Amino acid sequence: MTATLERPAPPRSSDRVRQAVVLVGALLAVAAAALGSGAFGGTPIQDAAGGALSADATPVAPDTPAFRIWSVIYLGLVAFAVVQALPGRRTDPRLRATAWWVLASMVLNAAWIGVVQAGWLWASVVVIGVLLAVLARLLVLLVATPPGSVLQAVVLDGTVGLYLGWVSVATLANTAAALAASGVGGLGLGATGWSVVLVTAAALLAVAYGWYARRRPVVAVAAGLAMAWGLAWVAVGRTQGAPLDPVVATAATAAAGVALLAPVVAAVVGRRR
Repeated sequence: MTATLERPAPPRSSDRVRQAVVLVGALLAVAAAALGSGAFGGTPIQDAAGGALSADATPVAPDTPAFRIWSVIYLGLVAFAVVQALPGRRTDPRLRATAWWVLASMVLNAAWIGVVQAGWLWASVVVIGVLLAVLARLLVLLVATPPGSVLQAVVLDGTVGLYLGWVSVATLANTAAALAASGVGGLGLGATGWSVVLVTAAALLAVAYGWYARRRPVVAVAAGLAMAWGLAWVAVGRTQGAPLDPVVATAATAAAGVALLAPVVAAVVGRRR
């Protein structure tokens, strides 16, 4: 059963603190992430850690244009930080429940970039795993209560959905990069076999997100779109650049289709029940 929003409690001093800290913290975290990723000079992420996260490092690495999605995610995060700081949003119970988690995700993202720039690949796997867990927690909170307005649905549900979907694909790619950089072999399946396993896992995860969030179509569709985007660029990378791998390209294309359709099908099936 879906939880309903309670009547907002009177404003508390902690609400003003939350609004101010989340706004300032979000702006600083996004600026640090953009700076650390090489957006304003310095070493781009694909060149950091010896190129372990470049588009040609592993068969599940998305092609370079895939990372443009970060511009949309960052824009959404800044918009959320501004909206939650508005005086009229001070007592919104949904924002009270989610704002600190959103800030935590931004801090973790900036930390991940710093860890990668330091060349600590396995530490980056841990950090992105924690980031994924935080975003999953946000998904639970967003599903539990409906958005209070269309604006909130766009800047909170939409942004978190894109963020979750992209980080889900990035976590698999990050783990594969760490394994490859550590010289781990094919473990019986070979690079192609394990890559197919990973993109299949991504497709299954997209189905799980779509079904779990079927009553919140904005977050569900956004997560599916982001996963489809990332997987489609994996397919492009395997057909247009090294390592060329038509098997992985086919699997990634199919997985992208599943990620795109999963939230739509889940929403339709959910309504008929």
